[in-house]
Amino acid sequence: MNAFKSNIFEYMNGIRQYSIPIYQRVYSWGIEQCQRLWADIVMMQKENHEGHFVGSIVRIDEVSAAGFPKAMIIDGQQRLTTLTLLLIALRDFIKNNNTTTEINAAEITDTLLINSYKRDGDRYKLLLTKTDQEMLKKLIESIAPNRESVSKILSNYEFFERQIAKGDLKADEIYQAIGKLQIVDIALDRQYDDPQAIFESLNSTGIDLKDSDLIRNFILMGLPSGRQEFVYNNVWIHMEELFSYGDKAVLMDNFFRDYLTMKLGRLVNQRDVYKEFKLYRNIYWNTKTEELCRDLLAFAKHYADMDSGESSDVQLKSLYIDLKTIGLGVAYPFLMKTHEDCANNIISVTTLLEIVSICVNYALRRSVCSMRTTGLNYMFAVLKNSINESDYLNSVKAFFILQESSKEFPRDKRFIDEFVTQDVYSKKICRFILCKLETWNGHKIVSLDDLSVEHVFPQKPKASEWGVVQKVLLHTVGNLTLAHWADNSSMSNKPFSDKLTISQGYKQSALRLNEYIVEQSEWGETQINERARRLAELAMKVWPYPMLADKELEPYRKLDDSVTQYTFESYGNSDGFTKILFESLNLRILNLGTVISRVFNKQYVAYKLDTNFADVEVQKQRLHIWVNLRFIEVADPKGICRDVSGIGHLGNGDVEVYLDGLNKLDDVMVIIEQAFRKQNAE
Repeated sequence: MNAFKSNIFEYMNGIRQYSIPIYQRVYSWGIEQCQRLWADIVMMQKENHEGHFVGSIVRIDEVSAAGFPKAMIIDGQQRLTTLTLLLIALRDFIKNNNTTTEINAAEITDTLLINSYKRDGDRYKLLLTKTDQEMLKKLIESIAPNRESVSKILSNYEFFERQIAKGDLKADEIYQAIGKLQIVDIALDRQYDDPQAIFESLNSTGIDLKDSDLIRNFILMGLPSGRQEFVYNNVWIHMEELFSYGDKAVLMDNFFRDYLTMKLGRLVNQRDVYKEFKLYRNIYWNTKTEELCRDLLAFAKHYADMDSGESSDVQLKSLYIDLKTIGLGVAYPFLMKTHEDCANNIISVTTLLEIVSICVNYALRRSVCSMRTTGLNYMFAVLKNSINESDYLNSVKAFFILQESSKEFPRDKRFIDEFVTQDVYSKKICRFILCKLETWNGHKIVSLDDLSVEHVFPQKPKASEWGVVQKVLLHTVGNLTLAHWADNSSMSNKPFSDKLTISQGYKQSALRLNEYIVEQSEWGETQINERARRLAELAMKVWPYPMLADKELEPYRKLDDSVTQYTFESYGNSDGFTKILFESLNLRILNLGTVISRVFNKQYVAYKLDTNFADVEVQKQRLHIWVNLRFIEVADPKGICRDVSGIGHLGNGDVEVYLDGLNKLDDVMVIIEQAFRKQNAE
């Protein structure tokens, strides 16, 4: 590696051509970064500064077959492109305005923008990726661009046009200031330098790279130069195109996290995606980078289909929309696995449909029962580890059936009780529930698109009508339906008799939801409860509980460490003092929240929400505690914690602490509560 102090004039004044590798992200600086650069230029000139450092540009030098020097830009595309746009804007201002200046517009073009004696692509000093290069070429060649085009190249050029035209600085001053902008020119040696390692370590002042940017560079930069373009054009670009339905960078970051979670069978934190991906690639794929890219493409197709709600299969498409409506993105890692197994003929499409339906039903029932979503990401991350490929569907059903406590799949009795009594109207999925009840089993004889949720007994009744309905049953499912007039408050607050007979009223409605309603002559507590019961019976069919016979379930029952197997007395090395310590600590931990579950394991007591947040080993005359936090995360005002991240230990987490006296209980709880709060918020 060689590093040189330079500026943009020295850097571009030669015949070397700088190109952006095909795998680099497109030009992404926006107006904010351009404003910062322009402010630096104005300040530098007004305050007569000697110079201003704008960052480094990292390159790998190459030579064409004809001996033409070229360089591939590893880092610095954004600032190099932006400075080029500023030079073009300055050149055009000088050329198009009668202004007194010592700067020659043609000289800017011939020395800093083009190689006059080269043709076609070799003509340009800076060669960007395809879409960006077309716009940059027009600006360099003074070809009028389409001003309606959506292009950061064009919008940033126009920004500099406006700033120069304001006249805060004269053209000569701007040119001088550009020459004072200092860069560090870093040239890598292919034989000795690792471009990717250097790329990762650079502290850019521009827009932070996304995980998807880092992963793309890591994958493609590691390929021989002859294979980079082939893999990008034939595999990688097709994967990126799958995510064009939204914010591509965010969607791809989410995909890579879920892909790793699925492959590794454990939860991968978003902050660790790039680090985890590098380890995964090096351990499991090693020299098979192209095969890894094809694997990514296959799973990206499944992911994008689910997330965008698109499928050629009508039933799958409907289920994908259900997944999105309910908000069950945490199931994507598991469902990507089942989709790929279907593609590989390990399971049938029918089995795939049933598995996706089980996930939807699980989430819907839990939502109706107001159960917490905390920990479901972990549960779905490890679900694939429970699949028995020789008994695929039953093993998935068994997994859900055997979930308990905070992960329980609500059984029929609980679901019915909650479905009838819950305030369904306040739930985000209220309309979804009503529409599904209406259209279940192919029943759809009207369009639901223009229907809104309607209270049969009005939300604003006459004072004489107030009572148990208004106080208890108003927002329950028995009093809710779909109607055309629901946005019209004067209509929706009419008496029940009017709602039956008015135009577009219940009797004119073809909705299944209104079949019971139109049979009634009055509407009150009795009718609401009866209708709720009928809808609950239908809801059990729409969102059924997975069923297995006892003999089918039995192989999947596991003996686990539970309170029936172990108690405090199982830890025989303790004494009376330790029991006092434990009972005091146990009470304080359980008082943190009613959602905490405690499990007496063989070697320690676990306290958990979705996973363990604290594990307590009972020792003679003290308690040995592990807290599920990274050591760098813990706030330890008394200095009582030890970092055990690199040491073998029983419990979960990197933080170890001891309790050997009641006077230290408050200090220990400060540490434990941090892990509880973190897990409770996720």
